[in-house]
Amino acid sequence: MRVTTTLVFAAAFMISAAAQDFMAPSGVPAAAFPKADRPVADIVSPIWHDEKERDDADEPGQLVRLLGIKSGMTVADIGAGSGYYVARLSPIVGSKGRIIAEDVVPDYLRSLLNRVRDLGLQNVAISRGEPHDPRLPADSIDVAIMVHMYHEIARPYALLYNLVPALKPDARVGIVDAFGPTSKHGTPPSLLRCELAAVGYREISFERLTGSDAYLATFAPPSVVRRTRPEAMVTCKAQ
Repeated sequence: MRVTTTLVFAAAFMISAAAQDFMAPSGVPAAAFPKADRPVADIVSPIWHDEKERDDADEPGQLVRLLGIKSGMTVADIGAGSGYYVARLSPIVGSKGRIIAEDVVPDYLRSLLNRVRDLGLQNVAISRGEPHDPRLPADSIDVAIMVHMYHEIARPYALLYNLVPALKPDARVGIVDAFGPTSKHGTPPSLLRCELAAVGYREISFERLTGSDAYLATFAPPSVVRRTRPEAMVTCKAQ
């Protein structure tokens, strides 16, 4: 029992130490923003049964091509979960690039740490965010991705607002989700567009992905000064 406790404590400490260099100061509190007027799904997406099925659909390959992810980039995987994308994007950005694997669930973070170690990924940083704030370093991100998790975000306006300072001026935000209501682990495209626009993001492209009932929506962020102020945001309603 003592050995198990020690190992768990050590893992938690190492996660904290690894995240320390990549955590920005807390952004605007969640209470300043309107709440989402839609159901919020549990933090488990049932769209894929296993990683092989996901590979067979070439979801990562499509995302890489459509977002233009390449060597030397810094990519933030927000809600990185099991590390599926972390493992596949790390070789693409290479030794001059970086993957920041962010999540809010301690168990996922521990699993991520183990996976990164086992695979020997030297360009991955693991960071613990907050449900309303990813707490990523300022002006550091070329591409931020949110894959099959947007419907799990309870405070989308706050998270999107607090994400902006971390994004470079020409950064892109790619959101992969399934067609369907948020209660069933999807996000209707019209609702996604409305919530992103409410903060000041501009849609660049929208692509239906092959191999699954999912899409990739790509957005350009507003500048820090052009974000919609929290008190001026209008809540979107799910149809």
